[in-house]
Amino acid sequence: MSQILLSAKNITRRFGGLTAIDDVSIDLPLGAVHAVIGTNGAGKSTLVSILSGELAPNEGTIFMKQANITAWPQPRRARAGLGRSYQRTTIFPSLTVHENCRLAAQANHQKFWSWTASTHCKFSNEAADRALSLAGLEAHSGRIAGLLSHGGKRQLEIAMGLATHPTVLLLDEPLAGMGPEETERMLALLASLKSDLAILLVEHDMDAVFKISDIITVMVNGAVIAHGSPDIIRNDPQVQIAYLGEDE
Repeated sequence: MSQILLSAKNITRRFGGLTAIDDVSIDLPLGAVHAVIGTNGAGKSTLVSILSGELAPNEGTIFMKQANITAWPQPRRARAGLGRSYQRTTIFPSLTVHENCRLAAQANHQKFWSWTASTHCKFSNEAADRALSLAGLEAHSGRIAGLLSHGGKRQLEIAMGLATHPTVLLLDEPLAGMGPEETERMLALLASLKSDLAILLVEHDMDAVFKISDIITVMVNGAVIAHGSPDIIRNDPQVQIAYLGEDE
């Protein structure tokens, strides 16, 4: 069995009288893309926010490898190897592509006492170079980030995550707004990265989900209704009725 890098057990999150996440458990193994799908309001992004430390669960526990990180704040989780992207791009548009990655690396490897200018930090620059190489953005290193295509900006977001040397990547709708060619490039990127990472993918593009995912979890109204391989999910009657819109 693959090593489980992130494991959430019996997670529940309430907002007043609304239960947004209802007793959800999920494992993210090394070398796999684990997709979480569901209609709007199913609780997917809330789950990502809980796993990343942006929100605290009312119930349940989260483990990263053997460590219980349930009470860890977001920065501590990031330093431990947990990276994430957001539905909306969070790049620095006026800076270069390389500077975006360098800043991400520096934020995760801060030096509070140094006579060296941050722009000359060997660790941060090497981390940025490595991330841009992995993400296929080396040729755009000196380009102003705001001038990239939409797909390029989403690639840069992943590169910024990679600059922190993560072991787990949480990707919230990275394909949103992409055309077919950009989508294919992003899927190829994820496929090239997954051997060294555990990847959680929240996505609405079902063709892409079934193409790239090793495991799929389906959520409805905050609860898991199905979990398994793409073939199992595609043929699950509950999923066909509740999500894929097929009522046989």
